Amino acid sequence: MKYIILLGDGMADRPRADLGGKTCLQAARTPNLDRLATLGQVGMVHTVPEGYAPGSDVANLSVLGYDPRKYYTGRSPLEAASMGVALGPDDVAFRCNLVTLKVSGGGATGANRRALMEDFSASHISTPEARTLIEEIDRALGSEHIRFYPGVSYRHLMVWKGGRERIECTPPHDIQDKDIQDYLPRGEGDDIINELMAASFDLLTNHPVNKARLENGKRAANSIWLWGQGKRPSMPTFREKYGIEGAVISAVDLTKGLGVYAGFDVISVPGATGWLDTNYVGKAEHALFALKTKDIVYLHVEAPDEAGHTGDVKNKIKAIEDFDEFIVGNIMHGMKQFDEYRILALPDHPTPLEIRTHSAEPVPFVLYDSRNKRKGGRVTYDEGIAGRKEALMFKEGYKLMDYFLRK
Repeated sequence: MKYIILLGDGMADRPRADLGGKTCLQAARTPNLDRLATLGQVGMVHTVPEGYAPGSDVANLSVLGYDPRKYYTGRSPLEAASMGVALGPDDVAFRCNLVTLKVSGGGATGANRRALMEDFSASHISTPEARTLIEEIDRALGSEHIRFYPGVSYRHLMVWKGGRERIECTPPHDIQDKDIQDYLPRGEGDDIINELMAASFDLLTNHPVNKARLENGKRAANSIWLWGQGKRPSMPTFREKYGIEGAVISAVDLTKGLGVYAGFDVISVPGATGWLDTNYVGKAEHALFALKTKDIVYLHVEAPDEAGHTGDVKNKIKAIEDFDEFIVGNIMHGMKQFDEYRILALPDHPTPLEIRTHSAEPVPFVLYDSRNKRKGGRVTYDEGIAGRKEALMFKEGYKLMDYFLRK
């Protein structure tokens, strides 16, 4: 038996007046997901346990079959694992975004100064540009206790040796167009974190990379934003838990890091960006090739979530339709080479356009088994699955994986 999980990050949404009361999933053209739903089992799954913030870290951990209440220690340790950065027992990792702040009255923080979070991704800054900026940040602000590591696009890492983790930090995508003064880190060691962010603004504002970006009509990556802190987790590998070998394909370090801790092979696909321009076809092709030697592949696509954070309805619908055509469609065709297989397709969480961030509502899933095709009328894959009589319901999201892998 071969298994594949197709995860469209943040695809689920809420009904919108500008879509005639439909969600983006309902408005998008998704013939391949609809066919899977017509032939398979459908249901809803709570991927975020009560009391947890609805982050992609918690939600993807659940989808992979790990109870976040037992294994979750923070987002950034997962990203560190993907980047090959080993954490000591007392090290605290922080996600380090390159962001665009719109500032008046002086620097990024302080009295009589106003700074808005203009863009949490600095217009999806390119990886080469970002690397130059993060390397400069590390040279100027790094020390024997604090180091900065370049990642992909706007997503990077800071490691604080012997650092503090009891700090309330806010994800930058949650405060788009808001005054950052109300959301600066608070708690143990917040003075150090806030000083680093303020110093980064002074360092990056006139950097040659940003001058060139402004000349080309792009936003400047004029500050870092630190959040998502935590220490390294301790969790069993997928082989120890389920007795099978797997691989993960993603453009983002968070998902790759989950794969590292699960003992998966991490497959890098040329042109995978985490945005609308990602190499969808390449991801599908690499996943099918990996299944020749692996039992399961976790194929993650970030684009719908990114579009949700920007509040762009057209881009979100396009991301969903591209996911359906180039990922789901190619996988459905390619899986026919295997005698027996199962496909699980779902989002990890909703990213409603109206709030531009994640929410904790349950998400729709479809589970297709090549040996057991459902007979009956047409089923549409979207949030409306919740109202279907035959819909399954998993209130503890991590148990969906147990069901998916059942003998």
